[in-house]
Amino acid sequence: MIKDFLILNCIGKKDKIGLYFKNNFYIQELGQNENKNDFLIMNILNLLKKYKVNLNNKFSIIVNTGPGSFSSLRATLSVAKGLKISRSVNLYGFKDTDLKQFDLANIELLIKKKLIQNKLIKPIYLS
Repeated sequence: MIKDFLILNCIGKKDKIGLYFKNNFYIQELGQNENKNDFLIMNILNLLKKYKVNLNNKFSIIVNTGPGSFSSLRATLSVAKGLKISRSVNLYGFKDTDLKQFDLANIELLIKKKLIQNKLIKPIYLS
């Protein structure tokens, strides 16, 4: 059961990260600048620090696996896998087409319908 989670929706357009913690949902939009991949980890760390989130084996990260931009997907997956290895968080992936809108109701529906996978995440790139 996924209780608290960080969701990364970074596929190259309308990129957002969301945090569900202690029954509150926070969304942070990432800017449209060219270097947003460079600032992804900084944005995540600032969001976690702001709400005093402790990453552990009860926390989950949910990552959009595409289709999307090669560099955006690779950067997002690298950050997510790094947090999984260093903090033992649970890692799940979902397809962009399965999440109609980036809000709590649709994310909970995604989880409830078991449209997320915890197997090896295989990104889908746009060509």
